[in-house]
Amino acid sequence: MSRDRPKKKTCAGTPLCIYRPGTAGTRANSVGVDTTAEVREGLSTVTRGTLFLLVAILLLVGFQFASRVIVTRSISKGDWSAFTFALTLIGVLASLGTLGFPNAIARQIPYASSDAERRTIVRATLLIGCAAAVGASVLLFLFAPMIGSALASLAITKALQLFSVALGTTILSSLIVSIFQGYEDVTPNAVFVQIVSPALFVAFLLVAVVIPPTGISYLEALVAYVLANVVSFAMILIYTWRRLSRRLPPGPRAPEALGRLLRFAAPLFVVGVMTSITGSGDTLILGIYHESEIGTYSNSLTLARLIQIGISAASFIFLPVASKFLRQDDSDSIRITYATVTKWMILVSLPLFVLFVFLPGASLGFVYGSSYSAVVLPLQIAVTGAFITTLLGPSTTAQVVYGQTRLLAYNAVIAGAFDLALSFALIPSYGYVGAAVAWSTANVAFYVLSLGELILLSDVHPFRRHFLIPLVATAVPVAILLAIARIPLSGLVLVPVGLSIAVLFVVLVLVTRSVDDGDRLLLDAIERLVGRPLPWLRRLGRFALGRGR
Repeated sequence: MSRDRPKKKTCAGTPLCIYRPGTAGTRANSVGVDTTAEVREGLSTVTRGTLFLLVAILLLVGFQFASRVIVTRSISKGDWSAFTFALTLIGVLASLGTLGFPNAIARQIPYASSDAERRTIVRATLLIGCAAAVGASVLLFLFAPMIGSALASLAITKALQLFSVALGTTILSSLIVSIFQGYEDVTPNAVFVQIVSPALFVAFLLVAVVIPPTGISYLEALVAYVLANVVSFAMILIYTWRRLSRRLPPGPRAPEALGRLLRFAAPLFVVGVMTSITGSGDTLILGIYHESEIGTYSNSLTLARLIQIGISAASFIFLPVASKFLRQDDSDSIRITYATVTKWMILVSLPLFVLFVFLPGASLGFVYGSSYSAVVLPLQIAVTGAFITTLLGPSTTAQVVYGQTRLLAYNAVIAGAFDLALSFALIPSYGYVGAAVAWSTANVAFYVLSLGELILLSDVHPFRRHFLIPLVATAVPVAILLAIARIPLSGLVLVPVGLSIAVLFVVLVLVTRSVDDGDRLLLDAIERLVGRPLPWLRRLGRFALGRGR
């Protein structure tokens, strides 16, 4: 475990504990940093970045939905399963190809003490990334026929050979995105990865639809995906060429920083390998035993992962912000930010969890069409596991912040072992239901282990009264109502139902007065983000305090 972790501190100052939006109460930490101001600034950055990423992810979901509709209605189910299998394998190989660098870079850049160290980190990342991308692409192209032959699928061979190009661009894009993440810049990820690439995929598919002979072949769908990745990668390169020099002007380097980066990244490489297994091992094993079920299972897994988009977006910007807090020896700010981020991401995860678990057929039918709405159990199992991980907060990201990378690697190995063991035990007999059990169990195990270690070593966790009371008060009555009443809901009606659940959570936060320091600072951060006072927001805050302030 890294020695970067500072001594544990407790929040003993009263000014922060009675802070209200618009007041001047402050508290300094052990190195003289104004904690209240730092948390407010950190929450402003996290809020801005999270909102930007959430919008981008929602657009991503929309474009992915459109592309899935176009492709699944144009090619056979067998070709769609091969397409999905190839995409899953590309995701695993891309995670391996980044060599554990993305999180290491995003943490080390804000944690570094000088621009000289940052120049070394950036240069090494780009050089090593280029070599890894080229090597991975060549190897996949050469071994694609062997993989396809082993699975008796020419369609998989064709997909992997074409996707070998996308593999290289994905690896380099991930590394460049992580460099800007270290500078708290979410634009490359939000714009080019989450929006431009899937939008181009849809655009290229539509072009193929209208060009005679009309319709999309399997080969055209593969080419459209690769072209979208190549064009979006070219845009990322242009953005990097124009913006990176502003973040990091030319100057001397600090060679010793490379050693620290490599040592920090080594355990994270293990984490990347094992989390890829945890996230995709069950799908790949399902492809070995029941290839025809991959498309159906992938649809359920995609919806389950939607539940995690809020906490994933917050984690992306939480990493550099919390790393900056740690550099200032300010663990109090990390704890407050962690709890606040976890609490308010419930607005994204809770409505989706309720809809997907209690209205699974309607949810699948709304997204994928009635032909995919019959098989609901894999969705319910996967969604339950995904929701539990969101309740635990960005625990794995916080471990990276604290330098607990060796522990994180152990956790990832355990979770990967769970996924593989349960997959081989359950999938041959139970198919996609067994895959869903394996995926959910492994993911929950990973996050539970990480949070347990965070609690013991750093006293970081989200389980405060102000989080649990509105969560239970919202989830339990709504779940009972949908389970008992069995209200027939479908189509666009699901959207206002989900929004109503989110609004109910906010109302119950206020009614139960479940507000803490982080919430008050978040209100102030929102005012700063908007650029002007919001009197109605302050009135709600005073109502939640219940002290007539």
